[in-house]
Amino acid sequence: MLDSKEGEMPAGGGKSNRKPNDPSLVADKADGGIVLQLGGDWLARTIGKIEKTVEETRAADLGRSIAIDASKVGKIDTSGAFLVETLARALGEKGAKVELRGVKDDNALFKAVREAIEKERPEPQRRSGSLLTMPFEMVGRGMYAIKDEIVLGLNIIGASIYGAGRRMTGQTQVRMAAIVNQMDRMGVRATPIITLMSFLIGGIIAQQGAFQLQSFGAEIFVVDLVGILQLREIGVLITAIMIAGRSGSAITAEIGSMKMREEVDALTVIGLNPIGVLVFPRLVALTLVLPLLAFLADIAGIAGAMLTSWIYIGIPPAAFIQRLREAIDVGTILAGLIKAPFMAIVIGVVASSEGMKVGGSAESLGLHVTASVVKSIFLVILVDAFFAIFYSTIGF
Repeated sequence: MLDSKEGEMPAGGGKSNRKPNDPSLVADKADGGIVLQLGGDWLARTIGKIEKTVEETRAADLGRSIAIDASKVGKIDTSGAFLVETLARALGEKGAKVELRGVKDDNALFKAVREAIEKERPEPQRRSGSLLTMPFEMVGRGMYAIKDEIVLGLNIIGASIYGAGRRMTGQTQVRMAAIVNQMDRMGVRATPIITLMSFLIGGIIAQQGAFQLQSFGAEIFVVDLVGILQLREIGVLITAIMIAGRSGSAITAEIGSMKMREEVDALTVIGLNPIGVLVFPRLVALTLVLPLLAFLADIAGIAGAMLTSWIYIGIPPAAFIQRLREAIDVGTILAGLIKAPFMAIVIGVVASSEGMKVGGSAESLGLHVTASVVKSIFLVILVDAFFAIFYSTIGF
């Protein structure tokens, strides 16, 4: 709330206890034209009493020379300044020469209002074309959207690699506390749910496999089925999907909330790189903990399958382990764990980019959190499919 003449807070630097006066607008003839004398306090809570008068003044024919005198205005805020500025512009559009008195040219409040009014706003997009061309238009828009997503993701990866290089060469301090804290939140605290889910899924695979193989008298091959499927595919895939839903959404929500409160802009103002401060520790933590969680998920899945096989088809743990050693090797274990860092990078980049795109509303935050989870899960499955094709091509 500013003084109309000086653009400063009211005298005393604090809140005024004075009850605001009703705004007034009086038209007088002077200097061969019309002078609109403003008075009282033009505030958001008081201008409702003067809006009708302002509308009538806009519609009236006041001649070619009009002066708006705000020298007697007590207090004025953005709403009042906007009303005065729009009045002046409306009278000027009728061909009148309008002069605003009592307000300095460098008044910060009126300057901000003028900039907001004069700011160009994008016109709403209008769909053109026929029903025949609409599918092609949607495909084109989708391709441009994918291009923008790829550019933003590469920007985050490039900034993270650049920041890692600066930290390795000693130009920037490594914030180990931030990385360890994120590893605790994304890894240690996710251990119970990852272990439980993998244990249950391993048991389900063993039960269903044994049920189908019983018809052929080949129950013992359920160990081969569980070992290969769990270690190569299911363990790392389920872990990545769980982390995408749990940690990926948290990353988007955290960065998005900071974006809404303009904390990301504040980091830029004080000379810090938001990617290095916010994204880099989370990306490093994800890349380190996801392989460990995947390995833990493999152990839990095999344990669940072992227990189910013992109870359901009577394969003792010793026989299960002996058969498992014959069915798998180190390559089977590595085939799944190699995927984990790539999936972690995908989850971190998608979650961070969606967080950076959050606008100023809670609705925008919710939409981008949802988009983060959906895109992460889709890309994780896509990465898994790519590795499956790659492994089959090289015979791994």
